[in-house]
Amino acid sequence: MEKVRLSKTKFGNVDFTMHLTVLALVAIGLVMVYSASSYIAAINYKDSTHYLKTQLLSAVIGFAALFFMMNFDYHKIKKYLKPTVIVTIVLLIVVLFFHGKDETSRWIPLGPFNLQPSEIAKYVLVAVLAFLLEKNKGNDSGFIKGILLYALVGGFFAGLIYLGKNLSTTLIVVMVTLVLLFAAGRKMRYFIIMLALVAAVGTFGILAPGAEYRMNRITSFMNPWADASGTGYQVTQSFMAFGSGGLFGVGLGNSRQKCLYLPEPQNDFIFAIIAEEFGLLGCVILISLYFLLLYRGALAAIRAKDSFGCFLATGIITVIGLQCVINMAVVTGTMPVTGVTLPFISYGGSSLIINMASMGVLLNITRQNNKAL
Repeated sequence: MEKVRLSKTKFGNVDFTMHLTVLALVAIGLVMVYSASSYIAAINYKDSTHYLKTQLLSAVIGFAALFFMMNFDYHKIKKYLKPTVIVTIVLLIVVLFFHGKDETSRWIPLGPFNLQPSEIAKYVLVAVLAFLLEKNKGNDSGFIKGILLYALVGGFFAGLIYLGKNLSTTLIVVMVTLVLLFAAGRKMRYFIIMLALVAAVGTFGILAPGAEYRMNRITSFMNPWADASGTGYQVTQSFMAFGSGGLFGVGLGNSRQKCLYLPEPQNDFIFAIIAEEFGLLGCVILISLYFLLLYRGALAAIRAKDSFGCFLATGIITVIGLQCVINMAVVTGTMPVTGVTLPFISYGGSSLIINMASMGVLLNITRQNNKAL
């Protein structure tokens, strides 16, 4: 693949394939946010472009963040890690005072925007774990030094996010921690212990008092048609979107499910609208773009010039990959409904900006690789 020289700096060439894939996903996201939201925006705000304008502004900020991080030496992240962690923890605590749907605490209202601290926390945790794994390399044998230290760090972030009743992001944080420990070569028996603990904590999170809505989602997942007008409503409407789309879809802008059938179609269930308007073919193309992005990210991790870059890249692509899998699994009814956005596609300023900034970090890692991509 031909490389593109960005500037005469100490950095090398950007991974053009990865860069172009990110741009393509963001462009698709903007088109689909408008298509999915235009009907309800026209009704609620008398402006069919209401959601598009906000997402477009977020995309502009996201591009600026991507370009900045792409030209910012990722090694300098270590220098700013401590204050970044402190700010992130403060935000995770502050958000607990703002309650939304189902008494969840996910967003801090900032005028026309809503800040979602958990989006920041996922990548801050990745940076912290990458730093610790590099720092303790060679002095990490045994369960306490090799596993427990990192599990406590990941568990601390997961606990703060869980307090906001955000079980889906809590799961992602836990899984990212386990993936990074696996990438660091920890012994398999330790993972069995950790997975048992995760399963126990996850079960408690589902059965805990005050979390009845989670159990309702699970029972609905088993048979969404049993209560198609209640707990199974979103999933059954999503099924209808997939069924209507067929092989080639009904065409851009022609979705029926976005017309007050599928709640907030521009958010977590936007993949269903893509399936309806572009059919199986459109879904395959989108999934292929994600696979390409994750493949290039995996190459970046393998060929990173140091262990910090390797763990950082691994964590970033793991976060993106998990969000894709969970979102698509929910929309297709293969796992219980949970609030995870589709990266670069779903409506949401915090998610888009933070994800694009993380891609900037990943691109910077590729620019410093020892081997050409």
